[in-house]
Amino acid sequence: MGAPAIIIASAHHADALAEGFARYEREYDVRVVGDEIAAKATAKELLGAGGQVALFVIDTDHDRDRLYALVGGTRQVVPTARRLIVSHVSRFSEDNHTFRHAVATGKVDALLLIPQGPRDEEFHGAVGELLNEWNATVAAPVVESVRIVAPEKDGLVRELLDYLARIGMPAGVHHPDSKVGREVMAACPEDEGRWPVVSSVVGWCGHCPSVRALANQLYGRPDDIEVDDVVDLVVVGAGPAGLAACVYASSEGLTTVCLESEAIGGQAGTSSMIRNYLGFPRGISGMRLAQRARGQALRFGTRFFTGWPATGLTPATDGGHHVVHTDGGDVRARSVLIATGVDYRRLGVASLEELVGRGVYYGAAMAAARELADDHVVIVGGGNSAGQAAIHAARFARSVTLVVRRRDLTATMSSYLINEIEWNPRVTVRGSTRVVDGGPDDVGHLAWVDMEDVETGARERVEARGLFLLLGAAPECGWLPEVVLRDERGFLLTGRDIPRERWVEDVPPEDLATTVPGVFAGGDIRSGSMKRVASATGEGASVVSSVHAWLGQ
Repeated sequence: MGAPAIIIASAHHADALAEGFARYEREYDVRVVGDEIAAKATAKELLGAGGQVALFVIDTDHDRDRLYALVGGTRQVVPTARRLIVSHVSRFSEDNHTFRHAVATGKVDALLLIPQGPRDEEFHGAVGELLNEWNATVAAPVVESVRIVAPEKDGLVRELLDYLARIGMPAGVHHPDSKVGREVMAACPEDEGRWPVVSSVVGWCGHCPSVRALANQLYGRPDDIEVDDVVDLVVVGAGPAGLAACVYASSEGLTTVCLESEAIGGQAGTSSMIRNYLGFPRGISGMRLAQRARGQALRFGTRFFTGWPATGLTPATDGGHHVVHTDGGDVRARSVLIATGVDYRRLGVASLEELVGRGVYYGAAMAAARELADDHVVIVGGGNSAGQAAIHAARFARSVTLVVRRRDLTATMSSYLINEIEWNPRVTVRGSTRVVDGGPDDVGHLAWVDMEDVETGARERVEARGLFLLLGAAPECGWLPEVVLRDERGFLLTGRDIPRERWVEDVPPEDLATTVPGVFAGGDIRSGSMKRVASATGEGASVVSSVHAWLGQ
């Protein structure tokens, strides 16, 4: 397979665009054509030869009807490619108004001004973002940081791939008899037959029985922390709230440790594209946002330990320290932020639970979506995560059905996502519906699901090779002692939501303080939170002032 292609369609500015994209010719096959017919023909030719198209660049100098035909045609021919509209400076203001709706609804990924000369890094920064996301979600990695060797891609292998995708680590799966498979097994022959075997660029190789084992190899154990070391703040959970707290606490000189049970980024890290986060006009994937925040926190001194969920909390007594317990060691801290977020609720259908990892997935499972080309996919959920998963899956699947128990999405999903879903011809929304059954094909992979109208009880069986379940919030705080109060749904009470009889001298606790002094809560785990990435980030940042006040007592 040759280099992925960038196809540029321009009737009058081909020379300027060819010059602007010359810097990409070393790693991409840059093709410049004059009209929509040639663009489609070029794409089909490349696909027929086994190639890939990463980006379409479409000049607004085309006739308007032809331009829209080209935009729509590129989605039909190559739904996984990114689409960029470029405009000459003489018409940029007009085009910016004309195509605003196309950008807002996801018909195109961005509208940019054609470079006016060399080193237009604002332009190339945007192009780089588009190509970066394409490479992360579509392209097979050229350099694999992790190699997985197994005779088949079973449920565990898919879990490992999904985890590695969430932490931004390129990975590949290889058969033991392949060239790469033989190379890996030569380094750890004692593990042959104990699949999967995992090899990493950091130098270790061996059987990997679980995602936690992989995380431990990558990030270490909490008992690596010196026994006598008492940190200023331990953050439990590395979602948006936890990561923001790590950045701001460590940047202000507080010794900070973060414990994360799964992947850095939490549930937000599974989002294929977040378009309404401040400062990212073209959007950013949850994984990219999380990894940037992690790198920022590391720069200021935060220590991360991933794959070790907190198993208990012993609150401080008589001026002592809080102790957060894990199976891999304890962390003693002067203050604690609980930012464990929420998990997806289980569907509770036995026939489908048996197929988890074999076509049924909890969460977006972005790596699994790639394998569903030309298949029908069902996504259950009405929140932003479900909407983002539907749009991502539609890049690969033949069709996507988004199933919600409510009549529509308006009460639970952001408007920009609803608009994007309404425009996407591959996505259908079925309101007042739930999934009640499902079954496998001859090889044990999901083949069909039954959907039921919640108002009439009518059932329909549909073919489906993928079922992604994003079923709302189940709080992750069963490890906490009862002295940390929850509401009736299990979310942590903070600030004025704490019963008045627990206030000290009739003064309410600070907004993010729990019922245990020195223990705070932020993000989705907190009762009354907005369940949005930006609000969780704000709470994680603002809790640091409360931590300072507590430590200063």
